[in-house]
Amino acid sequence: MLASSARVFDLSLGQMLWSRRSVFLGFLLGGPVVLAAAIQLVTATTPFWRFSVNGARVSGPGLFGMMIWLLYIRFIVPVLGVFYGTALIADEVEDKTITYLFTRPVRRGAVLLGKYLAYLACTTLLVLPSVVLVYFLIVPLGGGRVGELFPSLLGDLGMLVVGLAAYGAVFAWVGARLRRPLVIGLVFVLGWEPSILLFPGYLKRLTVAYYLQALVPHAMPQDSAIGILMQVFREVPTIATSLASLAVIVAVTLWSAVRAVEEREYVLDQ
Repeated sequence: MLASSARVFDLSLGQMLWSRRSVFLGFLLGGPVVLAAAIQLVTATTPFWRFSVNGARVSGPGLFGMMIWLLYIRFIVPVLGVFYGTALIADEVEDKTITYLFTRPVRRGAVLLGKYLAYLACTTLLVLPSVVLVYFLIVPLGGGRVGELFPSLLGDLGMLVVGLAAYGAVFAWVGARLRRPLVIGLVFVLGWEPSILLFPGYLKRLTVAYYLQALVPHAMPQDSAIGILMQVFREVPTIATSLASLAVIVAVTLWSAVRAVEEREYVLDQ
């Protein structure tokens, strides 16, 4: 199983890096970098201008924390999980190439596992440099010290990898089991998760964001403007509980996806 998955990983990684989705990924990850560069340019050319929220000035570290929370955790990571995770098997079915993969002398589950590992490597190699560039552009604003806050950057990078792994595993299962997985995935991350987190009760425990958000405040600077935004997301589990829950989510959904691929009969449209 592991040897077969490694072969599929080697094949799929090159395909993902040079696929049409990589163009979409480049635009998606280039947006925060362009925004950070624009803020840096405006600050450099207008000495008296300062970024503010509700009248409160936001420092460079505080602004970086807002971008991590609002752009990466709330949008980029879930969307990447949907677009790549649901496509691991669905694209092969749509392109009618799944037959060629399944006729090779490897387990069907190894195909999905290898493609999932390729997704994780591809997105990690592209997302983390984007975050680092934003960090070096934004944190120095207002006198922020890049070196002192570097440990918190490592925490943010680790958090993003965990998020990519969790969302990718969930939507790998959705793509392997359900029809129209992309539509279902987008409804989940753009509709279900943001809305259910605002209501009390246990339903929020059925989302990835509920556990992932517990890893955000520990790395996010507690400026006054940030505190306003964090009031909405006050109820969060402990970091240990979140890490354990996310590990269970990855293991269970990835195992379920492997079983679904091995048991399901894929009928190709003529």
